[in-house]
Amino acid sequence: PDIPKAYQISQYKYPFVYGGILSGVKITRIHLEEDTATSKHDKGDYSLVDFNRAGVPLMELVTEPVIKTSEQAGAFARELQLLLRYLDVSEANMEKGQMRVEANISISPDPDVFGTKVEVKNLNSFKAAEKAIEYEYNRMKKMWEEGRQNEIVQETRGWDEVKQSTFSQRSKENAQDYRYFPDPDLPKLVLSDLFDLSLLKSELPETPEERRLRYLEEFGIKNADIENFVSDIELSKYFENVAKLLSLDKAKVQLASNYIISDLLGLQKKDAAFVFPKEETFVELIELLSKGELSSRAAKDLLPEINTFKKTVKEIAEERGLMQKNDAEALKSIGQTVLGNNEKVVAEYKSGKESVIMFLVGQFMKESKGSANPQMAKEILEGLLK
Repeated sequence: PDIPKAYQISQYKYPFVYGGILSGVKITRIHLEEDTATSKHDKGDYSLVDFNRAGVPLMELVTEPVIKTSEQAGAFARELQLLLRYLDVSEANMEKGQMRVEANISISPDPDVFGTKVEVKNLNSFKAAEKAIEYEYNRMKKMWEEGRQNEIVQETRGWDEVKQSTFSQRSKENAQDYRYFPDPDLPKLVLSDLFDLSLLKSELPETPEERRLRYLEEFGIKNADIENFVSDIELSKYFENVAKLLSLDKAKVQLASNYIISDLLGLQKKDAAFVFPKEETFVELIELLSKGELSSRAAKDLLPEINTFKKTVKEIAEERGLMQKNDAEALKSIGQTVLGNNEKVVAEYKSGKESVIMFLVGQFMKESKGSANPQMAKEILEGLLK
């Protein structure tokens, strides 16, 4: 009932792709087939069939039975989604039905023998896939422990998001029950005759894994930051543009990476309306930071309102007295004021409690409204305290 012509077309023996590895998981094949209608079995003696997607081509990827945990399954599915997006094949949006996960689960006390396989169909989120696998593992494990392993049957199960459990849908057929036969209207396609495969390979865009390696080798940024960029294509584009404007200078790019991940994303998390500054504006701020002309404290104060500036970052910082002061005499005067206002802390320092110097540095930065160079402030205070 789920295909109007009464049979489903699938590349069974002759898939477009076979073999390969993704995220450490071996791939059996990638084949095309047509989607089926959606059947809904509500209460009552009838079913509803939605033919909206029936006959629409879809790509199915089948892995070898090498995935050992729900976390590994989730990581594989996320990496596949990312790869599809990088290749511009599909948005692979789970919520819109552009991608689905179907998990085949079996357990056995013997590592060389597979137990009876159960398939959980049409999982529409990575979390649902992980939870369904965990639920099935625990359900089967309990049946084994109770000596009821023979009651585990090969079947198709669904996932109930409300109850957080799987439920039986239908018994699963063996391959011979599908009654495969060649479609006389569909001849075999020999891709190597139709396309120059070497040319196709050369035209492939950078993959997520290749980008991870490039970011690590070119910029030496933290793995956690790399993952943030690679998993968000728009964020990665922003970072790439910033890196180019910084002439791919490793130290400056690392500094920019820290501010994008810690500060810009942090501001966006607090306020969904916050928009990242133009790359040129952000790069100007990074350049001032790298030259020591702007302190980290001042930069953090400027970032929330950086999109409202009608002047350059430097002009705004100068107007607000935020440009980092490196004038030793001017800083010495601030240091004397700080020591005069904190006589008790000065006494503690002179009695041997040298750790309080950082409190005094903090007061120094406060007095200078964040415009002092912290290292220079520390050196000046230590000189005055001798």
